[in-house]
Amino acid sequence: MALSQRQRLTIGLLVFYWSALFILTHIPIPQLIRKAGVSDVILHFVAYLILVFLLWFAVSPERKVIWRSATVWWVLLVVAGYGIVDELLQGCISGRTCDVRDFVANLVGILTGLILFSLLNFWPALLVTMGITIFTLTNVARADLTNLVPVTNAVFHFFAYGFFTVVWLRYIYLFLSPKPLEAKWIIIALLPPTAFLITVKLFSVVLGKEFVVQDVVISFVAIATTVFLVCLFGLVRRTHV
Repeated sequence: MALSQRQRLTIGLLVFYWSALFILTHIPIPQLIRKAGVSDVILHFVAYLILVFLLWFAVSPERKVIWRSATVWWVLLVVAGYGIVDELLQGCISGRTCDVRDFVANLVGILTGLILFSLLNFWPALLVTMGITIFTLTNVARADLTNLVPVTNAVFHFFAYGFFTVVWLRYIYLFLSPKPLEAKWIIIALLPPTAFLITVKLFSVVLGKEFVVQDVVISFVAIATTVFLVCLFGLVRRTHV
């Protein structure tokens, strides 16, 4: 059976991501990560949530998780088995240890993903996975990344919220009625990503972090730019019809 374009893209991302994940977990922990005070357990949760998302929708692109099927148990076995091997190998790396807490975090990430994907198909699942990832990575470091790595932090906020908005626009195109260039569509396009941005930043304040206006501005520019480009693309298409 021929693979769809989306499935081929998902498989390509899976191969790239899994390879990168293996490399990053089998080198000594960078000093910058230590300095930022990043929670290793939370990183493991997010890493395996993303991994199981890519693997599930590479194997079963058009279906939600069905617990009665053998496929979901094979996916669970493969990713959990890899998590065990990954932890055992880390015990051989200088500066790393084989930690049962990391494996538990891996397993929680896997199960969280599979439960979500039993309720959501590809696009809603991608939106929720991206939201969890952005929310977690924004709040995973105890240090202020705006001062520690200003350029990396700015790039993260711009592309994270830009891609989140792209996925949101795809979702409303597929599942909601408003059409591009209508006022109602523009409001629906802008409001949820902006509300998500503010929620993430307010939660950071609750955790004791500073409310960084620069991060909010960069993120909102990414959201607005994405919506503007989609509107512009829609306008160009209309003029050529």
